[in-house]
Amino acid sequence: MKKFTKLACLVFALVFCAMGLISCGSASYTANNTTYVIGCTGPLTGDAASYGQSVNNGAKLAVKEINEKGGLNGVLFSFEMVDDVAAADKAAIGYTSLFEKGMQISLGSVTSGSAKSFAEAAKEDNVLFMTPSASAADVIAVGDHGFRVCFGDPQQGTIAAEELTKTYTKIGVIYDTSDPYSSGIYEAFEEKMGALNKTKDTDYVVKTFNKESNKDFSTQVGDLKAAGCDVLFLPFYYTEAGLVAKKAAQENYNVPIFGCDGLDGIADQLGNTVTAEVKYITPFDLNSEDAAVKAFVDAYKAEYNALPDQFAADGYDAVMILFEAMKKANVNDVTISASDLTDLIKPILTGGEFKYSGVTGKNMTWDAEGSCNKDANIVTLDR
Repeated sequence: MKKFTKLACLVFALVFCAMGLISCGSASYTANNTTYVIGCTGPLTGDAASYGQSVNNGAKLAVKEINEKGGLNGVLFSFEMVDDVAAADKAAIGYTSLFEKGMQISLGSVTSGSAKSFAEAAKEDNVLFMTPSASAADVIAVGDHGFRVCFGDPQQGTIAAEELTKTYTKIGVIYDTSDPYSSGIYEAFEEKMGALNKTKDTDYVVKTFNKESNKDFSTQVGDLKAAGCDVLFLPFYYTEAGLVAKKAAQENYNVPIFGCDGLDGIADQLGNTVTAEVKYITPFDLNSEDAAVKAFVDAYKAEYNALPDQFAADGYDAVMILFEAMKKANVNDVTISASDLTDLIKPILTGGEFKYSGVTGKNMTWDAEGSCNKDANIVTLDR
């Protein structure tokens, strides 16, 4: 009886595996047959939820506008973001769920760690993604199916070094050694400082933290104040940057604060005690007089009763870029597989003739590695 039971279980397991009902291999793809499906993962909850919610809102607004104009040859689009809490393992699970539900093209993931995990999973199925905001270099280095809208970390580090050395004598730097976004920006910053003949401890002073020590910045702020640094460069996310700014204010250390696109959202973290000037690199200027930006801001306010940030703008542009590329490729089959769609879209993006002007940049182009080429804005936080 026991032998029969074991044999029966083995037979049933093999049958179910062959039918794809248990995880015996990669996810199976099933076309939606109704809409073109765009998928994405991002933090809708947790410490980085502001980023995911903004990208989600921007992407959905783009889909709404596309659909209101008739979609692509009469076929509408749908968009879904799965909450990954900015965790790589949850992004991989989210990818599988989206692919099994018919995702044909993607925005990848919102944060860098998750996006790399998503990219690795997508590589096997040849799913093209256009991440709005994952800036770590290794995200698009996983394969030739990955692209980004935002600046890469090396670009931001280089821009920061160039800008800060124009104005300040000694730069105080704090970065997160446990985060690829922060570390990647710092490494590029350090390289550019060397190229500018600037030396560590003389022209810039560096302090660090990690995910285990990201709540109290007394030591870092105190050391940089004692060193006489006349600006603070904070290449990490707004939550920790807000803590640094508050600690500096407590110490009456009111030097300017300069950051990268991760500082978008810091305004809500500062309270009334921080009076220091805050600037950061961003491709999106909320107060721009550009017609496209103003139209986007107005539409976003009407839809969500809130002002968009850079991540919302990136999400909006990411969807619009994929739509325009699909239109350029003459896609007209709603049942097209994700892999076949990738093979159509990839040469469009990298062919040298495709350009996109949106709310995060004009005449954007992409190189063979998936990096986006566009000019940067440096904005001063308006409080």
